[in-house]
Amino acid sequence: MTLLEICCYGVDDAVLAEQHGADRIEFCAAPKEGGLTPSFGALKAIRQTVTIPVHPIVRPRGGDFCYRADEFATMLSDIEMLRELGFPGLVTGVLTEEGDVDIVRMQEIMQAAQGMAVTFHRAFDMCVNPLQVVDNLAELGIARILTSGQQPSAAKGLSLITELNARSGVPIIIAGAGVRPDNLETFLHAGIKEVHSSAGRWTASPMRYRNPGLSMSSDASADEYARYGVDGDAVAVMKEMILHHRP
Repeated sequence: MTLLEICCYGVDDAVLAEQHGADRIEFCAAPKEGGLTPSFGALKAIRQTVTIPVHPIVRPRGGDFCYRADEFATMLSDIEMLRELGFPGLVTGVLTEEGDVDIVRMQEIMQAAQGMAVTFHRAFDMCVNPLQVVDNLAELGIARILTSGQQPSAAKGLSLITELNARSGVPIIIAGAGVRPDNLETFLHAGIKEVHSSAGRWTASPMRYRNPGLSMSSDASADEYARYGVDGDAVAVMKEMILHHRP
């Protein structure tokens, strides 16, 4: 049966996702950055609250996946913290300036994460040679690769996702980016073993007083009076689709 992973940006969202049928949580902060390492307080809270597997992201900043020495040291420290807190897995990825997997740094990550399942996230979609990279990641002992098939959405990248999924001896391929109830059946029919979805929606802030004249964001057009969170109904619909799918 296809496994349903839900990306959550808060403990309350993770609880909601679990209640509606999620099999695993990818836990992140900063949705507008594409997901950053959550705070220590949030990590402690989710360990105490959620019973299904939770894999936090280890990503110190937004932007590319080629990190300075101090950023990489931070990542290793965060991985140590995740191990101490007892998380079963994590999500991360490091590339070289040339767009290859940074083998040396990923080896350090694998050593630091010993005993944890490591997912290589959508840094994979920014690499220059995906077929070579998938073999490199297999040699490293990576458990899973989260990918949109190097396209803006997993639906558009389904051809590469399917090709990767059919290769023997490679990590589990997780289809992610724009996976929703209205296109989930496509991935199920393609035999994808795991799917990743934010199942999200934006909701208005409960604040009654609003100052429209300034922004706390570097993006002046950002709506600071909207919050991104899990749509429990969407999670439930996808879970039902998976349960009732017949290959």
